[in-house]
Amino acid sequence: FVASPPAITPRPNDEATAPVRRQLAAVLLSIAAFALAAVGITINGWFARSLGSSDIAGWLFLTVGVAADLVALVMPSCAAGLWHGGQRATALVGWAVWLMTFVFAVTAGIGFASTNISDVTIARASRVTPAIASAQGALNDAMAARDRECKSGVGKFCREREAAVVERRQLLDTAVASVGQSADAQSDAAIKLVSWLSHGLLRPTTEDFAMLRLVLLALLPQIGGILLLVSRHSGLKSQH
Repeated sequence: FVASPPAITPRPNDEATAPVRRQLAAVLLSIAAFALAAVGITINGWFARSLGSSDIAGWLFLTVGVAADLVALVMPSCAAGLWHGGQRATALVGWAVWLMTFVFAVTAGIGFASTNISDVTIARASRVTPAIASAQGALNDAMAARDRECKSGVGKFCREREAAVVERRQLLDTAVASVGQSADAQSDAAIKLVSWLSHGLLRPTTEDFAMLRLVLLALLPQIGGILLLVSRHSGLKSQH
């Protein structure tokens, strides 16, 4: 006679806490959805208003941007409810409207992100570092020496001074280029990390990471509607 192993029954505490965890997850998803929606509305409103050629046009564009973002937030839940309710045609219309507002919101997000990132990058790249100041001073001295030497005509020493000016200008260009490369430290660090993790097999460029960052910054504030749909269904499941 071989005794059968005892049946494993779920503990009451596990059965009681599972719906609570799902409900908590639904609440957190809803909070994240509304937070992202608030950011997206602000971004779209700001960028849409900046497109207006006058105050009235700017406020009209702002209204369009805010309204489109609100539709993109609530439409997924409404369309899903219509689909489960059997109103398939109306649900498809709702998803089509959501897609239009989503694309509009993403384009506004791309405009907002690209404008601000480029402004910050240009400001960082144009800063004067001690290396640039030193190279600029050396170039000024070389140009002054060349002007003095070449005042009486072009000769051996004049050509030497001209060669020195070219060399100092190249050093200045190198210093400026170095500052420009360090203006986007995030992309530079990401490139090094990917190259290190892949043992040099993957060598993305700065442009690759710039495009990836731009896409993420434009998309993330616009997924509030999808998160709200997921949290709604998660909350309904925890109640059954």
